[in-house]
Amino acid sequence: MNTHTLRLIPCLAAIACIAAPTAFAQDSGYGYGGLSFGQTQARVDEPRITAGLLGAGLATTNFDRDNSDTAYKLFGGYQFHPNFAVEAGYFNLGSFGFTATTSPPGTLNGRMWVQGLNLDLVGKLPLTDRWSATARIGAQYAHTRDRFRSTGVVGVQSPTASERDTSYKLGIGLQYEVSPSMFVRLDAERYRVKDAISNRRHVDLVTVSLVFPFGRAPSPAPRTTLAPLYVAPVAATPAPAPVAPIAVAAAPAPVVVVPAAPASAAPAAPARRSVRFSTDTLFAFDQSEVRPDGRVALDAFTRDLRGAAFDVVIVEGHTDRLGSDAYNQNLSMRRAQAVRAYLVTNGGLDGARITATGRGESDPVTAVGDCVGNKATARLVSCLQPDRRVEVEVNGTR
Repeated sequence: MNTHTLRLIPCLAAIACIAAPTAFAQDSGYGYGGLSFGQTQARVDEPRITAGLLGAGLATTNFDRDNSDTAYKLFGGYQFHPNFAVEAGYFNLGSFGFTATTSPPGTLNGRMWVQGLNLDLVGKLPLTDRWSATARIGAQYAHTRDRFRSTGVVGVQSPTASERDTSYKLGIGLQYEVSPSMFVRLDAERYRVKDAISNRRHVDLVTVSLVFPFGRAPSPAPRTTLAPLYVAPVAATPAPAPVAPIAVAAAPAPVVVVPAAPASAAPAAPARRSVRFSTDTLFAFDQSEVRPDGRVALDAFTRDLRGAAFDVVIVEGHTDRLGSDAYNQNLSMRRAQAVRAYLVTNGGLDGARITATGRGESDPVTAVGDCVGNKATARLVSCLQPDRRVEVEVNGTR
């Protein structure tokens, strides 16, 4: 992990803080656990070691490093907010060493093992409905053990030593939601540890993690309300008036007059159909890309419309009152446009007959006083769920 990478950490954390107040989804309030495997890279302080040997009258003629090893972590956490989680775990960073060859002839071999516990604050910034960027900052309590061996003229006063120290750790990463019950993470972290001879050094760790959420609320079923189709009754056709035969003196045979054609039936009024979809089913948190559950609901809707001729389809997006007016207006418009695009591309409907409108938070379903409070608590978010919706109205004939 280089200096340019570390500079991204405060940037990601700041973005997550900005994104947090804008909206609050149901995807919070669950625990998770997981395990990580990866590769570590440690900094071996060659100048300090060679300077120590030189102080003892020994010149270093060769220096070999063994500064990488495999590592693993076990961790558990709690996602208390869509953008933030707290995470604790155990880490084993492996071992690192060196071998210095000296003149007069001799060798010095050193090796260090690092393991410990950590507590992190993890920020998450959604990029799509499945991908998220993460940044973390935390404290770690590391136990470092050192062992030294020597040959020839090199002498070692303390062949073994250990150190326990608390310091910081930083990290950035990417997370992919394979399913609601499993995530995959790629993390790059930096640990600041202290070895047994009071030398502080960086240990960088790159891992792949499997994360298993538990107690996570499943996506709600589509909230759909269907209005019955209404077709105006056809006006009754009047019976033709009887026509009496007209007698003509010059011709005894009667003349029959053809009755007038019946009046045409009045045209049927267009049928109206209104369907309401919960946006918690159609979209992921703060996203406007239709998720798989939403595609199933929209596919069922378009199948039900087959065989009907429709004049106009109106798609309206709505949000709850949490977040700013401008943000909610933009989000509702993007979601209405996403539903319109899906109905055209996947449903085969005529795009020229479909309009998309964003209503923001202006037309809530919940009444004033139903959901009390302005802070985005889990209880308030759940109470305002009916307001987060996309309504589709169709006018046409069967």
